[in-house]
Amino acid sequence: MGRRLVMLAAFFGMLGVGMGAFGAHALSMVFKANGREATYQTAVQYHLIHTLALLFVSSAVRRWPGRLAHASGFFFTLGIIFFSGSLYILAIFDLPVMGAVAPIGGVAFILGWLLLGLTAWQNNIA
Repeated sequence: MGRRLVMLAAFFGMLGVGMGAFGAHALSMVFKANGREATYQTAVQYHLIHTLALLFVSSAVRRWPGRLAHASGFFFTLGIIFFSGSLYILAIFDLPVMGAVAPIGGVAFILGWLLLGLTAWQNNIA
């Protein structure tokens, strides 16, 4: 599972950098029209931060195998998809309904961090 998480983190990292570059270069006119550049940048920021978290979870899964660490990676993945994904769509297509999807991803991020912390607690990590 650790290897798959590294591969997933590598994919999300590549995608996050690509989305950042796409926003900075190709979407300037879109953002001038809809004023959602800050929303897009928030999506990129959370995307990349949680890609690094997913990479860390890949190590945690190998060191402390168990359901909690695996679930943490699952929730970080869902968070990237739902939080960042919905904000990307909101910013690019100016679809306000996507703002209602973002909190689902936010809760997934919170659960990912909670489960990672519980993994540490369960394994008595100093």
